[in-house]
Amino acid sequence: MNNAFLTLFLPVLLGLVVGSFLNVLIHRLPRMMQAQWDAEVSHMSNQPVPANLPTYNLAWPGSHCPKCQHGLRWYDNIPALSYLLLKGRCRYCNARIGWRYLGVECLTGILFAVAFMQRGFGIEALAWCGFSAALVALAAIDADTTLLPDAITQPLLWSGILLSSWGLTGISLNLSLWGACAGYLFLWSVLYLFKWATGKEGMGHGDLKLLAALGAWLGSHALLSLVLISSITGALLGIWLKSQHKLTPEGYLPFGPFLVVAGLWVMIFGPLPHFQI
Repeated sequence: MNNAFLTLFLPVLLGLVVGSFLNVLIHRLPRMMQAQWDAEVSHMSNQPVPANLPTYNLAWPGSHCPKCQHGLRWYDNIPALSYLLLKGRCRYCNARIGWRYLGVECLTGILFAVAFMQRGFGIEALAWCGFSAALVALAAIDADTTLLPDAITQPLLWSGILLSSWGLTGISLNLSLWGACAGYLFLWSVLYLFKWATGKEGMGHGDLKLLAALGAWLGSHALLSLVLISSITGALLGIWLKSQHKLTPEGYLPFGPFLVVAGLWVMIFGPLPHFQI
């Protein structure tokens, strides 16, 4: 019972709490980036910074309902439990709360539990929890905004290399370094070949950085699996959306969420048996 408590209940609880923070990060980081870009454009054009630019950071303003703007009390912010007790609605205006808030918290809790069950109760498990949390945030932000912020991808890349050098990821430093370099260069080649052939941008540079980060954490031997899984899942979803007439007019799907699916698959199940480099 004690062992089960340590390897299951505590990681899930930690994941729910981190998932609650990720919801804040997913919502606010793109807005913080946009406000910074607007301020920089105003500065470069010698224009005054617009007075109506929102002041955002991860701590301020406090949690509030996006519909009625009412501040939320601590008991409205208990991860997962508050959502279930409120039946997915705001206590103050009865507006519906998006299901993704609960989904992010529960998914993070499950991934944390998997990390502890596979790696044991220690620093290595915590490292992979951090990896999982970063991927959940990146997938949601990219799905919403088609952005993969450097504020997440770059620390993810360097932490993978650093932790591998300390033996905390189960991946050798050699595999980590080659995974980061080859991951970036592979998608860089695809990006520029596509642009040369069509004159269009096929993907953003954030995807290159994300695959480099996945390579740093999962090793160069996992790159082919990562590319195959992400490409197949992306193609299948694209075909389904097109059949349902739900694809955007431009026909563009952010690639980041599919790289995240591939990264989490390899983290849990390992590289595909016959597709290791």
